[in-house]
Amino acid sequence: MVNAVPLMIIPFILYNMSMLGLMGSSGLPSLQNDIIVLSMISGAMWSMSLGDLFIVIALGVLFFEILKATRNDGSLTNHMLSMLVFIAFLVEFLLVQDAATQVFFILMTIALIDVVGGLVVFIRTAGRDVSIGL
Repeated sequence: MVNAVPLMIIPFILYNMSMLGLMGSSGLPSLQNDIIVLSMISGAMWSMSLGDLFIVIALGVLFFEILKATRNDGSLTNHMLSMLVFIAFLVEFLLVQDAATQVFFILMTIALIDVVGGLVVFIRTAGRDVSIGL
């Protein structure tokens, strides 16, 4: 049952935690907080904000979600729950003022890719599992 839990819920929860003020300042300014600032060899300063970190986490989660889609045990439940997570992203994006940001839109797009990509991989692997005994 644990395999059926969609991992895209992690970035969704992290974003909402930051909007509630559980990660420093509350609301939209928390997305601009620098998490990492590095001086590059070229002399340029590279920084990663909290919003950027959420996107990186979501991309890592997407990788593991696609890997989970290649297995055939409980995948259909995972896909249905992933669809619910995407719907939660979409509803929040449309109805909540603090969710109308580029970061949240990118997270929502990653959730959509998770749903579509997972279903495509599931359908392709299920088609290979069909054997006709003659």
